[in-house]
Amino acid sequence: MIPIPRRRPVRHALAPALTPALAALLCLPLAACGGGSPGTAERSKSPAPSQVSAAAPQSPPPSARPSAAPTLPPGPGGTTPVFSHGRRDGAKRVALTFDADMTADQDKRAARGERFDNPQLITTLRRLKVPATVFMTGKWAEQYPDQAKSIGGDALFEVADHSYTHHAFSTPCYGLPAVARGTAREDVERAFAAFRKAGVEHVVPYFRFPGGCYDEAVLREIAPAKVTAVQWDVISGDAFAKKAGPVADQVLAQVKPGSVVVMHCTHSAAPVTEEAIRRIVPELRARGYELVRVSDLIAGG
Repeated sequence: MIPIPRRRPVRHALAPALTPALAALLCLPLAACGGGSPGTAERSKSPAPSQVSAAAPQSPPPSARPSAAPTLPPGPGGTTPVFSHGRRDGAKRVALTFDADMTADQDKRAARGERFDNPQLITTLRRLKVPATVFMTGKWAEQYPDQAKSIGGDALFEVADHSYTHHAFSTPCYGLPAVARGTAREDVERAFAAFRKAGVEHVVPYFRFPGGCYDEAVLREIAPAKVTAVQWDVISGDAFAKKAGPVADQVLAQVKPGSVVVMHCTHSAAPVTEEAIRRIVPELRARGYELVRVSDLIAGG
């Protein structure tokens, strides 16, 4: 990893070439985002390859218990390390990741019947035998404890932290409300606590920033949580998509060896993901790609 500048601007994993509409599809916090405009978010350059590629893992490979999942070494000054993709020159491996988003203020909407889960997607991943990393908010685990426990108890999957509140850890961030100053680490650890309460197994020490937004200050603040921050290099565009075809096309056009694909496990705001997966998975395998979890990519160096 390269040194992080002292005055690092807000970072997110969206490439500058993305259109505002596509950025809105991914980075609005699904149904939690309200009417915020992605045009207000600060854009930045894509992360340097040396910063986001995998370093040598410090822990055993993913065949070990989840508590021993490989992580990256700390960043400069002991900051939280950031991972966005695996080796480009190694085996053709791709990690499909799914954000299970739900914010702390969406209980009433769930009570009215809005579905922030997507059990059909999980069923399809199991049927196709697709290993995957699910980045789950603590609130999602509280709303769907049986599903959270089932996902975490399946050897195909690993469960990672996507915050408790799904609020922005650095602003501006596509209209997301901000985590209160000084509470970022608490928010991360509160999500892990929600997983424990729900009985979730296969929990890995990885964290994904809501909206992909972070800065140097928050990398320092959450460092005591000892997580590896996991971003992505392939945007599926499944959030709010009406048709599965363009989602599948976008993923298949962007994938490279070592890619991390970001998708969603939230039916109300990403309703075509399961259909897109039914095309993406066979095509990737036909191209010679192996589907793996994030822990497998990090273990691969």
